[in-house]
Amino acid sequence: MGGRKFHSRLFIGTGKFSSSLEMRDAISSSETEIVTVALRRVNLENTEDDILSSIDRSKVLLLPNTSGARNAMEAVRLAKLARSLGAGDWVKLEVVPDPVFLLPDPIESLKAAIELAKDGFKVMPYVNADPILCRHLEEAGCVCVMPLGSPIGSNLGIKNRANIEMIIAQSKIPVIVDAGLGEPSHAAEAMEMGADAVLVNTAIAIAKNPARIAEAFKLATIAGRLSYLHRGRRIQGNLSIKANASSPLTGFLNEEDRVS
Repeated sequence: MGGRKFHSRLFIGTGKFSSSLEMRDAISSSETEIVTVALRRVNLENTEDDILSSIDRSKVLLLPNTSGARNAMEAVRLAKLARSLGAGDWVKLEVVPDPVFLLPDPIESLKAAIELAKDGFKVMPYVNADPILCRHLEEAGCVCVMPLGSPIGSNLGIKNRANIEMIIAQSKIPVIVDAGLGEPSHAAEAMEMGADAVLVNTAIAIAKNPARIAEAFKLATIAGRLSYLHRGRRIQGNLSIKANASSPLTGFLNEEDRVS
């Protein structure tokens, strides 16, 4: 992904942990190689920052996210600020103007992704599970797409399975299911569907024993991937879901070939 090889398919968020020690132990037991951190929570110029000092950057990619950005302009500004402070070109793009349901803005996310990709960023956009939007993000040059399984922090699991299956079927870049995964079985389900990776935060951070749950997510992610690769029940890469129009599509604006 983005010209870099990763061995772990489980990515970890760093919010909501009760202590930096618990966060560090969870990262270690998960064996993750990508850790995302909100720019507004850390001081990149301070090597003694409590969060940053607990993350071994020689083992994991520190992935700044633009959490808190409400539009494209704010997200781009945060990403460029992080890069100027030495955070590198990787960025998890989050544009969330909705304070109630915390859903990402598709239009502003796409605008920011286009600008950041043109500026050399390796953009990992957190978005709604919209197949058309994900196609546009791929065309914009994003290194992956990160559709949500259900609202962030809800722990509801995958509530938009059909849309995520469509995204997986059509995508030529990695698909990482992000948000809403509350149990290790949810991660296994995403991987069995053909997702390339999952990102988990709340379910690990608020667990009674974050390190052990992080390990459970790691094992579930591996199990789901093995199942996807070897079960043989579904032909990989073949879209099994197809919409059927209730009104004729042929003959519309002389574009009969559209549905061929």
